[in-house]
Amino acid sequence: MLGNLTGWHLLILLAVILLLFGAAKLPALAKSVGQSARVFRGEMKAMKDDDVADGRATQEGTAPVADPSLSQPAPPRTAPGSEPKP
Repeated sequence: MLGNLTGWHLLILLAVILLLFGAAKLPALAKSVGQSARVFRGEMKAMKDDDVADGRATQEGTAPVADPSLSQPAPPRTAPGSEPKP
C-alpha cells in the first residue's frame, strides 16, 4: 500500500501536515516523535535482554526455586465443636 507513494504524494502530504500543525509547531512535533521512538526502542531492547537472561538462567539450571514453606499444604481445619474428645 505504501509502495505506491510517489514524490508528488509525499509533497502533498507534507503540505497538508504543514497546514494542519503550522510551521512553528513542526520542530516540537518532530522532537516528541523522536523521543517517543527512542523510548520505544529502549524498552524493546530491555525486554529482549530480559528474555535472553531468562533463557540463559533456564539453560544453566539456575531457574528460581519456589520457597518450600509456601508449597506445603495447610493442616486440615476442624469445625468448632467437632473436636474429638480425649
